[in-house]
Amino acid sequence: MSDPKEPAKESSAPSNAPSLPPFASSIALPSWITSLTPFGNPTTTNDTSSSAQSHSEAAQSNSYTTTDLIPNTLIGHVERDAVSEYTFRSQERTFRTKGFALDPSITNTPAGSTQGLIGKRGTARTTSEERAVEKQLRNDVKRQRLPTGDPGVLDGDNAYKGPWAGYRGETLGKPTGPPQTEVQAGPTGSEKGKAEDKAIARKFIQPGEERTIFHGKQERDYQGRTYMHVPRDVGNVNLYGEPGSQECFIPKRLVHTWSGHKKGVAAIRFIPNSGHLLLSAGLDGKVKLWDVYHNRQGLRTFLGHNKGVRDICFSNDGRRFLSCSYDKYIKLWDTETGQCLKSFTTGKMPYCVKFHPDDDQQNIFLAGFADKKINQFDVDTGEIVQEYNQHLGAVNSITFVDDNRRFVSTSDDKTMRVWEFGIPIVIRLIAESSMHSIPSVTPSPNRKWLACQSLDNQILIYSAGEKLRINNKKRFTGHLVAGYACQPNFSADGRFVMSGDADGRLWFWDWKTCKPLEKFQAHDDVVIGCQWHPHETSKVATCSWDGKIKYWD
Repeated sequence: MSDPKEPAKESSAPSNAPSLPPFASSIALPSWITSLTPFGNPTTTNDTSSSAQSHSEAAQSNSYTTTDLIPNTLIGHVERDAVSEYTFRSQERTFRTKGFALDPSITNTPAGSTQGLIGKRGTARTTSEERAVEKQLRNDVKRQRLPTGDPGVLDGDNAYKGPWAGYRGETLGKPTGPPQTEVQAGPTGSEKGKAEDKAIARKFIQPGEERTIFHGKQERDYQGRTYMHVPRDVGNVNLYGEPGSQECFIPKRLVHTWSGHKKGVAAIRFIPNSGHLLLSAGLDGKVKLWDVYHNRQGLRTFLGHNKGVRDICFSNDGRRFLSCSYDKYIKLWDTETGQCLKSFTTGKMPYCVKFHPDDDQQNIFLAGFADKKINQFDVDTGEIVQEYNQHLGAVNSITFVDDNRRFVSTSDDKTMRVWEFGIPIVIRLIAESSMHSIPSVTPSPNRKWLACQSLDNQILIYSAGEKLRINNKKRFTGHLVAGYACQPNFSADGRFVMSGDADGRLWFWDWKTCKPLEKFQAHDDVVIGCQWHPHETSKVATCSWDGKIKYWD
């Protein structure tokens, strides 16, 4: 029998509480958490001899163990603290992250007050204000609907709006932004802002500010001739002869590379008849003229566009050319002097330009635009003299056929339309369900056929006579052009069809058999254009989005 006066020995029974995690000893917990025992752990109101470690274990365990409690004991009164697991863990996380938690000994704490908190009350006050602001914003989001009005009233403030009634504070349909006085004053009201606007404007070429750069040593030789003079000292090539009079062959090697554009090259054109000059349109907004013979240097740069140049077209004699750009301008240039003769714009983006092929109508050109229209311009007056408006998509190409009495246009609407020149009425429409968009069309040297680059990776052939019909026996396939406006072309004698592709390769097909004869890697990027020299038997020029122009033999 034990002595009642002898102090009770500590029980050596193992504790049911789980062990602490490694980081628990380094975290300072509030006194109310350390003094709290979850479900089933009896606490005495007068016992203060427990260690901090046991309190920490009890605070973090919350094991919900159940024991039989005796309300009255020799050392005090036993009570049960009922704290749910959710409340316990949420307050523990709040204290760990923000430094404050609720004091369970204080009840009925006013909303927004920090009296019932322990820890960093300043942080708690800031968090409470932020939550109040968020609540106010949530309440503001709930918009109030305006009255729907009286169904019997048609006009006035009380007119019937029905389900089309707006919300209070709604600015839809109402002008927003700076006042009209500020708008009229300019982009900025200060002199500094106006100076900045002028500096930005100087970076762009305005109409009338076009200029040119000559890259040669002298513009005229000792006889007063410019680079427009057709050379005679070019070997066995007769640049005054008839184009296509000699038999052509597929090129095998690279003979020269022109590098001058900072971005990709969109199109190249040999000067008509002689082919001793090469014109290139760059996506850097520059048009450049190159010498094909002698030292093959760059001769002149034409500066007049603020964005990339999409298409170029020579006049019949080569003394003038047109350039259309993504800056919505079409400009007429003098090939010899580099002077910009005129500028044309409709406010829409031009995609293609074409001079009328007849010598007596060199003052007329057609341009296809992104707004589905084809406009006919008169160079002499600078005005639009006719408008062809039937397409349902952007116009991609314009090609004259039937002795230049008609022209064919292709569009993003996947159709081909034949027009009588000067009459804005479609006389023939080709629109099949199996057709794809045709971004580029090239006539054959004898003007009897049209090579149409279809975006389903094939070149289709249409007759260019009175009846525009597809030739189902001639299809040129194998190359990959889907998504790119690669321009097909013919050899000067019409024996070969060629085209670039999206992988940077140049393809050659036999015209009669439609079989691919040769393909080789020409550029590092898509080969967008290719031109066969009109007097050379095997000279081909290619341009690519890699910014280079290459000459093959």
